Amino acid sequence: MEEYEMVLIEALIKHFKLDDVKEALEEVGIGGMTVTEVMQTSMSKLRGRSPVSRESFSGLFPKTKIEIAVPAALAERALEAICLHGSTGKNEDGIIVVKRIEGAMRIRTGETDSSALAP
Repeated sequence: MEEYEMVLIEALIKHFKLDDVKEALEEVGIGGMTVTEVMQTSMSKLRGRSPVSRESFSGLFPKTKIEIAVPAALAERALEAICLHGSTGKNEDGIIVVKRIEGAMRIRTGETDSSALAP
């Protein structure tokens, strides 16, 4: 991840883990985030012999989506904080996706890239 200057981390977690994850991210030095309520589908393996697909959708589950844009140097620490404090150890804990950011700009000041992500 260090090859990129900035990354966007999108994490889908269970609703009741939000406060724990938020506090853990603040301890790492990440305070700004976008939080959205979403629904996530889940794939479950079919058991037995089925002439149809071996996987099927097992419904929609309410999740909380956290989006944080961070300098790449903080990405590993952020991922560790989310995994440690967002996990229940059970199925459907969620998923984290990391994307490269080409650029960022703070609307009020016009700061760009890493400066725009600084608190």
